[in-house]
Amino acid sequence: MTLPSAARRRGPGGDVPAHVLRVAGPLVEIVRAPGVAMHDMVLLGEERLPGEVVAIEGDVVTVQAYEYTGGLAPGHPARPRGGPLAVRLGPGLLGGVFDGLLRPLARAGDMLLPGGPGTEPDGRGRPFTPRVAEGTRVAAGDVLGDIAAAVPLRVLVPPGRSGVVTRVAPAGHHSEDTVVAVVDGHEVPLAQSWPVRRPRPVRERLPAGRPLHTGQRAVDLLFPVARGGTVAVPGGFGTGKTMLLQQIAKWCDVDVIVYVGCGERGNEMADVIEELSELTDPRTGGRLADRTVTIANTSNMPMMAREASVHTGTTVAEYFRDMGLDVVVIADSTSRWAEALREFASRMGELPAEEGYPARLASELAAFYERAATVRTLGGSTGSVTVIGAVSPPGGDRTEPVTAHTERFVRCLWSLDRDLAYARHYPAVSWAESFSRDTAAVAAAHARAGDPRWAERRARVAGLLAEADRLADLVELVGVTALPPRERVSVLAGRLLREGALQQNALSPSDAYSTPGKTAALVEAVLTVVDRCVELVDSGVRADAVEAVDFTPLLRAREDAGPGESAPVEAARDTVLERLGGTR
Repeated sequence: MTLPSAARRRGPGGDVPAHVLRVAGPLVEIVRAPGVAMHDMVLLGEERLPGEVVAIEGDVVTVQAYEYTGGLAPGHPARPRGGPLAVRLGPGLLGGVFDGLLRPLARAGDMLLPGGPGTEPDGRGRPFTPRVAEGTRVAAGDVLGDIAAAVPLRVLVPPGRSGVVTRVAPAGHHSEDTVVAVVDGHEVPLAQSWPVRRPRPVRERLPAGRPLHTGQRAVDLLFPVARGGTVAVPGGFGTGKTMLLQQIAKWCDVDVIVYVGCGERGNEMADVIEELSELTDPRTGGRLADRTVTIANTSNMPMMAREASVHTGTTVAEYFRDMGLDVVVIADSTSRWAEALREFASRMGELPAEEGYPARLASELAAFYERAATVRTLGGSTGSVTVIGAVSPPGGDRTEPVTAHTERFVRCLWSLDRDLAYARHYPAVSWAESFSRDTAAVAAAHARAGDPRWAERRARVAGLLAEADRLADLVELVGVTALPPRERVSVLAGRLLREGALQQNALSPSDAYSTPGKTAALVEAVLTVVDRCVELVDSGVRADAVEAVDFTPLLRAREDAGPGESAPVEAARDTVLERLGGTR
């Protein structure tokens, strides 16, 4: 490729600044950039398009551009920033919508233009209350002050800083650029910058022990996840991944939700943002969106920003975790993120591995999920980051590389079943193909909280569902009437559990969310009725007489009872037991 005469490379000692050598979509090669290191930021062209260094070979530096490179040409200037890709972290993140580089989209307009949306702070004052006095000696992670918000926020001594506080700002409203304290000569503003690919330091990682309640009965009962755990949600098109993740974002009992829309359709992200803004937060009484950070990198936005968006989301989560908060990161979906990795690796000429993905796919996935944990922060408090990632295997093929590698690194798998989804069973979580490695820890936590029968209920439900599935093929071949009475009751038990306990209505105000108390009441009611049915057939009552009983009150109890009510469930159970008492 021939460069314009004014931009041709010169030998050592020449005075030509760093400039663009080649452009191939998001791949840009630049030359004469001394001192540039891997993952450093570079601004490309007169539009100052952001990019990140991904390879260095001699004088040639390869950069992945995070915006559309139309108009960028050889000879255009390249300006190394001298540091890695970093994002601005501050209290203004809550309630905001950002792109993959954490730039606010509120002022971006209808379309993203070269240079991206504005990165300047919004200028609003944040109510700050100091917690230390001048002359106090502090260490990294110690609290300097509080910020009033939808969740209690803190200003912390940054990692790597310690010493004597020589100045503290007075209580009042301050902008995010305001220096609220000076520690050993270092200024500490309300907002700070942190590299997205570098995990924030902690004192220690703690074993998982506290359950994360999602409000989805099939998940909380059969495949629970502990705070600080990792979850993969694989499912083909139309199985309800996005709906399930949206419900978890609305109802899970954490302090902050970070929702990363990575390569998904724009209308789905718009629905998420609109619904979160309209929902009332049951914890604070305000808007649920006020404790949510939304990172929207939709399918029509620059492709390589998807690759950064998941790291940006976890960095934001770690920022709030360091304040002693529990955070959930929801990534929808990691398959689109992996596709961005594959496309860029192909442009770089990397040797392809399975299905064209780069050989580093497994290590990239592991690095992402590894940032989830329950930790002791530098300040001594306990916080957690739980990562839930959707996987979209083409054609529902769970043997494809992204799904197969992801299953190796996660603690829980909520596999979505196409047949359940087409039968309008929500959530379509397959009890045969899913798993949870946090069950023992969650069972111990429920026992400490006063529910020692949680593990027993879960084991019984899993056993009844497995037995019903085993008999399903026989029923299709010979019909249910050909089965022995006990096995006919097992088929009935599977139906009652599916329709009366596991199924939910995401659009119902009384059933979209289920507290642990309501979940326990529904399961106990179904198991009690099933036990009574077994007693009847064992005593000689005909199975068809038991099957003819109207179980409608039990099946409707989940709709008739509010999210935290158990009395209507118990009433429905008693009604069905009374009807069973009249069979013979």
